[in-house]
Amino acid sequence: MTITYDDFAKVDIRVGRITRAEPYPEARKPAYKLWVDFGGEIGEKRSSAQITRHYTIEGLIGRQVMAVVNFPPRQIGKVMSEVLVLGVPDEAGEVVLLSPDQTVPLGGRMF
Repeated sequence: MTITYDDFAKVDIRVGRITRAEPYPEARKPAYKLWVDFGGEIGEKRSSAQITRHYTIEGLIGRQVMAVVNFPPRQIGKVMSEVLVLGVPDEAGEVVLLSPDQTVPLGGRMF
């Protein structure tokens, strides 16, 4: 399926920094609860992510990640997910987070 640039521009993907991460034992599949700071305009948002295979809570704190910030909030178990943190599957289907390869200002929009 081909989309136009205008279609793509509707998806607001921004860089944020994980400020807090906690285990999410109530999740059906192993997951963490995340708090991601996107800077002044957007602020801090919550999410959950099935990223326990490659990441520890300690290793997530301070990490920059890419996330879709303009989806409507979605209830995921007991967590109200406000953003979709982005990743791609490795060979085993486990999520590897997408992030800039250099530190960039929070809230920067992908284009």
